[in-house]
Amino acid sequence: MKVGENGGMAQPAPTPRRGRRPAGQDTRADILAAAREEFVDRGYEASSLRSVARRAGVDPGTVRHWFPDKARLLTATLGVAGVEPDKVVEQVAGGPIETLGERLIEAVIGVWDFDGGETVRVVIPAVMSDAELRGLLPQFIGAAILNPVMRALDVPDAPLRTALVASQMAGVLLTRYLIPVEPLASLAPAQVARLVGPTLQRYLTGTLLDAETLAPGPGTSA
Repeated sequence: MKVGENGGMAQPAPTPRRGRRPAGQDTRADILAAAREEFVDRGYEASSLRSVARRAGVDPGTVRHWFPDKARLLTATLGVAGVEPDKVVEQVAGGPIETLGERLIEAVIGVWDFDGGETVRVVIPAVMSDAELRGLLPQFIGAAILNPVMRALDVPDAPLRTALVASQMAGVLLTRYLIPVEPLASLAPAQVARLVGPTLQRYLTGTLLDAETLAPGPGTSA
């Protein structure tokens, strides 16, 4: 410690804070902000809890303290933190392949209905009005839920099938919650599953058009 010019004891220079940041709400918010940037920049598949931790300036254990896995971190980033995609995948995968489409739509509607659909009605418009978050929504539906199902099926044209299933589920989401169309909006999840499931089943496991028929049309990029 030095003596100051005025004869008093000079104050020691501040030292940078070291060690683990406290796992409080501010840290949680920082992690979510970092996750949003990471998912937008690198995509869901290429991101990891470790890469999010690096971006947030915390250790991976702090990220896991709040978010046990990457899928739940993504749902929290989208504002639907109560959703656990791995549980949805388990529910969908546990049964005969012939009724996979019904189980898939019933499970997803169960997610959207967990609080009467109130969260979906608030979250989806907010997500759609934000360009970055809008890009994360397909990652939630596709990478976190549909891709594990498609990998288990091991069928050809998996990206196309995933896109077709996502488009069908997006239509149900729109007409059941955001712009309610009756009677679809009031049907029980099991009833919707019986009606929509066969269409999803064809997308998941049925025969699609051949490669020549699926070639890009005029004015579209390959």
